[in-house]
Amino acid sequence: MSTQNCRLYLITPPRIEIAPFSTTLASALDGGDVACLQIRLKDIDDDEIRRATEAILPIAQSRDVAVLMNDRPDLAAEMGCDGVHVGQEDASYQQARAAVGPNAIVGVTCHDSRHLAMEAGEKDADYVAFGAFYPTETKNPKAQASPEILEWWSEITTVPCVAIGGITIDNCLPLIQAGADFLAIVGGIWNHTDGPADAVAAFNRRIAGAE
Repeated sequence: MSTQNCRLYLITPPRIEIAPFSTTLASALDGGDVACLQIRLKDIDDDEIRRATEAILPIAQSRDVAVLMNDRPDLAAEMGCDGVHVGQEDASYQQARAAVGPNAIVGVTCHDSRHLAMEAGEKDADYVAFGAFYPTETKNPKAQASPEILEWWSEITTVPCVAIGGITIDNCLPLIQAGADFLAIVGGIWNHTDGPADAVAAFNRRIAGAE
């Protein structure tokens, strides 16, 4: 199976300090190919999310990296993001699409469910996200997914799939080989011992080596 289209999908840490993170983000995005950045900030108010987005958005978009807002189609539309990612307990696909418009990206969490993925694909979601594939400290995963679901999905549809959950440079290869179009990564980038820029470069080398 070809893996040439597998790319990185970065997710912000749940809490950031805007100025230092902006510098770190720029360095990380300059470390190699990144397709997308999801803004996923937790336990802060909307104004803080707005301030963070105002800083993050131009850094990413100037590098042709799409910016998605997690959970909040309303803020995604307000702030000029490229799209939104919604979970099963967030806004519905229809609500998200109505908020961000026909040309924006709408991605949907599908955990380990083939049924949820089929529903999202039939509604014209731009991508489906499966996971968690590995243990993760970022959030408490609602499901444990296996690489087989990526293989199944890539065989039956052209709708892109995102693999998420505890992905590191050392464990990502089976997901790439199974057909993941994107690797969604949090700690594997921001907590990497050699820094986020080196992590992005190392992930890209691993992807290239799997082709």
